[in-house]
Amino acid sequence: MAMAASGLRARMESLELLANNVANVSTGGYKADREFYSLYTGEEAQDSDPLTTMPVIERPWTDLSQGLLEVTGNPLDLALSGAGFFTVEGPQGNLYTRNGNFRLSASGRLVTRDGYPVRASNGVPLNLDGSRSIAIAADGTISQDGQTIGKLQISDFTGSGDFVKQGSNYFRAARPDLQPGAGQGASVEQGKLEASNTGTAESAVRLVSVMRQFEMLQKAVSLGDDMDRQAIEQIAKVGT
Repeated sequence: MAMAASGLRARMESLELLANNVANVSTGGYKADREFYSLYTGEEAQDSDPLTTMPVIERPWTDLSQGLLEVTGNPLDLALSGAGFFTVEGPQGNLYTRNGNFRLSASGRLVTRDGYPVRASNGVPLNLDGSRSIAIAADGTISQDGQTIGKLQISDFTGSGDFVKQGSNYFRAARPDLQPGAGQGASVEQGKLEASNTGTAESAVRLVSVMRQFEMLQKAVSLGDDMDRQAIEQIAKVGT
């Protein structure tokens, strides 16, 4: 019963991850969360004792695989092809995102939909004239009428444990002292947006599978409870 209960908890956590992925299936640049399973072994465990080893979700991990690039035709819509993140100035430090659905603020600064300024590689604010055409090269260089305005700061992390999800489709460095490197392999594509890498059909199939596993584990707990009840009743009969 304890093993089945542990499995139920792991399935509930998996269901929460899947539900969040499904909710963000239309969120631009969203990266799906996946579960990573491990085994918990109690202190009382003997050598290879299966009764004290239980399944748990050790930690979720983020799937950074490339999403489909969708053409929008908007010159301020940007997508990254390859590894890397756009760098923006959050309320408490730099944040990183794959969602390049940018716009111009009232002052002409390039910002995200949440109003966070997009960082340039040299730290100078990216101020653009909305009445003039905007050209953005594959390396992130922004120009208007042949004049270079600045260059987007594309960042990347060396390890998957170096960054964590911040919320609202942003990432942040896992530690304050951790500085990401330059995204050398990323190419900026203007007039496109990266779609979520959450597969709708795949998520639906996994949801059904998790629910079936949950029902089986519930039945196992119920059977264990019935066996305990019957054992108590039989012992009582023998005693009388």
